Amino acid sequence: MANLKVRTILVSQPEPKVENSPYFDLQQKHKVKIDFRSFIHVEGVSAKDVRAQKIDLNNFTAIILTSRNAVDHFFRVAEEMRYKVPEDLRYFCQSEAIAFYLQKYVVYRKRKIYVGQKDFADMSSLFKKYKDEKFLLPASDQLNADAPVTLNNLKINWTQAVFYKTVMSDLSDLADVYYDVLAFFSPTGIKSLFKNFPDFKQNDTRIAVFGSTTQKEALEHGLRIDILAPTPETPSMTMALERYVAEANKGK
Repeated sequence: MANLKVRTILVSQPEPKVENSPYFDLQQKHKVKIDFRSFIHVEGVSAKDVRAQKIDLNNFTAIILTSRNAVDHFFRVAEEMRYKVPEDLRYFCQSEAIAFYLQKYVVYRKRKIYVGQKDFADMSSLFKKYKDEKFLLPASDQLNADAPVTLNNLKINWTQAVFYKTVMSDLSDLADVYYDVLAFFSPTGIKSLFKNFPDFKQNDTRIAVFGSTTQKEALEHGLRIDILAPTPETPSMTMALERYVAEANKGK
């Protein structure tokens, strides 16, 4: 497939909001058309359904936040439950970006906020330091396995609750649209493709996947993977796409 020129790419994520996204650099440098479309989206779980999970927010002294969605839906549910978030509540954020996003809801300098580096396991030392807290992990219905494994190994008092769900989007408007490359970032994105288009045939379409779980899902659906990230040479999807497009379009 590398001998076929790439003119169009569909990225199964929302369009980046930053002007300096590497996708835009790729588009200009190689004169390819890149469209963005979420194959999945997030829907909040109602306060009633959270209560049905036997969750009382008053019982927790610390919140573990693994994404911006977790931040948004924790405060949404708190409001729906008429729960006044106490000022001494501790927030454990997986990354600086998530901690910074917290400022949308709290006065940062007046709160007890603890920040990891990147991966969930990076917060282990923080959890050990505050092992007597009662932790709540508001998450999606498709939580990465790293979190429960890490928390269980630390033997701390923690509870997981589904505050939002990952739902497959309606892609019917793409039925007659063809792209040279489809880029996927999660197993659910692959599932969404086949839910929307059960008779999808790959033919000359190049498939790009990010991560081993996405790769596994693609292979289980009989897809041929042409572009894979992360690798030592291409740690990001944009780098993997750039490398492939440069080779495919060379001299054409």
